[in-house]
Amino acid sequence: MLLKQLSNLDGAAGDEGALRDFIKKNIKDFVDTIDTDALGNLICYKRAKKKKPVVLIIAHMDEVGFIITAKKQDGTLKFSRVGGISSRVILSKTVRIGKKKIKGVIGVKPIHLLDKTEAGKTPEFRELYIDVGAISDKEIEDISIGDYAYFDTTFEKTTSHILKGKAFDDRIGCSLILDLVKNRFQFPLHAVFTTQEEIGLRGAYVIGNRIKPDFAIILEGTGAGDFPSDTDTARTPFLGKGPTLTVIDKSMIADREFLRRIKTIAENKSIPYQIKQPGIGGTDAGRIHISQRGVTCGIIAVPARYIHSPVSLMNLKDYKNSLRLAEAILKDIGKMGGK
Repeated sequence: MLLKQLSNLDGAAGDEGALRDFIKKNIKDFVDTIDTDALGNLICYKRAKKKKPVVLIIAHMDEVGFIITAKKQDGTLKFSRVGGISSRVILSKTVRIGKKKIKGVIGVKPIHLLDKTEAGKTPEFRELYIDVGAISDKEIEDISIGDYAYFDTTFEKTTSHILKGKAFDDRIGCSLILDLVKNRFQFPLHAVFTTQEEIGLRGAYVIGNRIKPDFAIILEGTGAGDFPSDTDTARTPFLGKGPTLTVIDKSMIADREFLRRIKTIAENKSIPYQIKQPGIGGTDAGRIHISQRGVTCGIIAVPARYIHSPVSLMNLKDYKNSLRLAEAILKDIGKMGGK
């Protein structure tokens, strides 16, 4: 499992180069061809004696992050988000900026300077800035407008089975693919790492029509719902209860027959699974399933708490069971000939 290395790398939409280089290096011995398209998608291919079915496994490389939009005379930096991030979770957090990874802190007016209208409100992004400790714009000449900034988080194993890190959405999926391609399959397998998922599934837009898969398995890190609430009513998925399957989200309605087949495989293999809260989120399946004449898609996701924030938590058991399930599904597709 290469999740630690993947999590520690930086790569928001449009800045996935470091991820792409790392994945190329670690996948080259297990695939026959590697290609990069104009959108930066990394497309890897494993040949097989049989030509059918054509199977796609896919995960996105990009994470949420920030981009520098202005340099102020007082030495502070204005920024915008790249992907879905709430201002609630970033206040006073450390970030690293640009290729030199200059450290800064996301600043906001301190509590003792707030007036009555400001107290108790969540600051808006326009009120925030990045403070690198400079007092003039001359001290931030190494930072340019358009530089990316990322949460300064380091991957860590906190217990025997709990992992902490950033960008689990979707470095989990990337890691799963790197594990999956080590297997031999009876059918041609396309392993694709997409770009720009977090800003509208853009990389995946071109993949379905290029590869023309019969089946696609989307591998994801998804938001866990088992956090404390006033009602004590937690929502699926839960850490430690297995891979998460999607019935319907904002981008796709699952093929019921394929979903039933996935559930049966899990039950026969004694792999625990759970159903994601319907109607929440979206994945690259949203683009893939409506490409060409339609593609049968399945989503396997590892639940992680606090995604799209400086730090997430996940259970290693969920990762291992997701890998087992994905392997079993791919073997079943090969055995059934895609029917």
